[in-house]
Amino acid sequence: MSKHFITDPKTLVKDSLCGLALSNPHLVLDEAQKVIYPKNLSAVRQKQVTLFCGGGSGHEPAHAGFVGPGMLTASVSGHVFASPTSSQVLSCLRRIYSTDHGSLVIIKNYTGDVLNFGRAVERFKSERVNAGKPPPHVAMVVVDDDVGVVNPNDDAEGGVGRRGLAGTVLVYKVAGAMANAGGKLGAVKEMAEYTVSHTFTIGCALNAASVPGIGMPRSLADNEMEIGMGIHNEPGFETKPIEPASVLVPSLVRHIVDSLPFKKASGGKTGRVVLLVNNLGATSNIEMGLVTKLATEATRDAGFDPVRVFSGTYMTGLAMPGISITLTLVPDGEHGAKFLALVDQPAFCSGWTNHTHVEDTGCTDEAAQGPTTHTTPARDARWESVISTSYHNVVAAEPQVTHLDQVMGDGDCGQVLLSGATAIFEASSQLPLNDPPAALARISSLVEDAMGGTSGIIYCLFLDGLAQQLHHVDSSALTPRVWGKAMLGALDTLYMYTTARPGHRTLIDALEPFASTLESTGSLSQALDAATKGAAATAHMLPKRGRAVYVQQKENLADAGAVGLVSVLKGIVSALQ
Repeated sequence: MSKHFITDPKTLVKDSLCGLALSNPHLVLDEAQKVIYPKNLSAVRQKQVTLFCGGGSGHEPAHAGFVGPGMLTASVSGHVFASPTSSQVLSCLRRIYSTDHGSLVIIKNYTGDVLNFGRAVERFKSERVNAGKPPPHVAMVVVDDDVGVVNPNDDAEGGVGRRGLAGTVLVYKVAGAMANAGGKLGAVKEMAEYTVSHTFTIGCALNAASVPGIGMPRSLADNEMEIGMGIHNEPGFETKPIEPASVLVPSLVRHIVDSLPFKKASGGKTGRVVLLVNNLGATSNIEMGLVTKLATEATRDAGFDPVRVFSGTYMTGLAMPGISITLTLVPDGEHGAKFLALVDQPAFCSGWTNHTHVEDTGCTDEAAQGPTTHTTPARDARWESVISTSYHNVVAAEPQVTHLDQVMGDGDCGQVLLSGATAIFEASSQLPLNDPPAALARISSLVEDAMGGTSGIIYCLFLDGLAQQLHHVDSSALTPRVWGKAMLGALDTLYMYTTARPGHRTLIDALEPFASTLESTGSLSQALDAATKGAAATAHMLPKRGRAVYVQQKENLADAGAVGLVSVLKGIVSALQ
């Protein structure tokens, strides 16, 4: 999608950084150089090794969102997908350099970043020496965790190497924690270099990302995905038809584990890893949860123990619909414990979510299950006929109900009702049909599991109330009038939890006339006629409840829920007469 919330592409990066600083009171923005740093920078420089990272914008929250205690001291941003200039980087380095402790520069392996940050470091060294000061203690680490595009000849040819991706965040998480704990520059750099050499990432996208002010650089077909797409829309190594997540995610994990860089670092042995699942910008949270589950399982299946699992939005490609998976090998023994302690050390910045650790004091699974209810299935030809006839009526009515809901709602009413009817029909032989209250309670549970949504819970509340009303009534005394009175009592239960009433254009407009007429006349046919007229009357009512409230009344069509209920009631009456 090429739509954006934007005022001027030329000022977008600066404006976005202003927003970050305004919403994070500990941060300050140097607008001219696009540098984010903390308000207590002077104290930080006196206390510890300072660290900064940077690069092109469009990867938020990276890198500015990770400035704060326990992670980065500063960040510097270029234009969207473009490295900051060496002058910007130099300004940042001058600002954050710690004379007492030194500074570490962390960058991703892209040519523009390497050249501009490298030149800034050299310029800083020169100006310090030319000013008669000792050579500064500045080190630089380049992150190249991408295993989606690997050139096996890079080592021999001295090529550009692998790209830097979301693993960069783990690098400055660990390095920032060590610096915050008082680590010396050499030790901080060594820990960062270990993390770089033992971190591996692969990405997958369903499409490229639109660039503000420019639009889509290229597009995949609706049924395609690309493995290895870069965070700047660079082509990956394979475009193929979209696969189920249960196939895709394990294949991505396997690609990492089978890659030459990973095998070289692991020595072909299994062990513990940190798993980071990253949202590339436009993947929904519910999908991220699924991907995280599958990635964790696939990591274990590959023989590795994911002792820490992180999932969220860490390094994006603007609003790219995709994910990346990162595995970092944890050292063995005592070194592993120290490494994980750095991973676990809290960081206080907008882009990082600290894990919450609590003591495992046991669970309450048994209490959550509630009391066990035992019912014995009992066949009853009459009630089985009621269920069967109602089910087939709903099957026949579903297209009409769906159409009505498509016009005035979200279009799922017919399918939801059919799901409930199907569940009851398929379970009819297992219901205690000789015990109406128990059967109704069981049917309510079936409806809850099958239907969901607002209509489902309305049916459930009504059925629960009806079961309670009939609990002390002998089966032989269940005349139509008794059923009608019980239904009115069930409506009172329902009214405790909904403000929907007759005249509000809902299924209540069919249910209440049926119940009241049945209670007053004892006639099933008259009750059905009242329900049918009530449903038809909704065509001329102004919606006052449900999603239809937000939609302009169209074509004088009846309420889908009321029409659907009438199809059920017709089945009941037809089978009982």
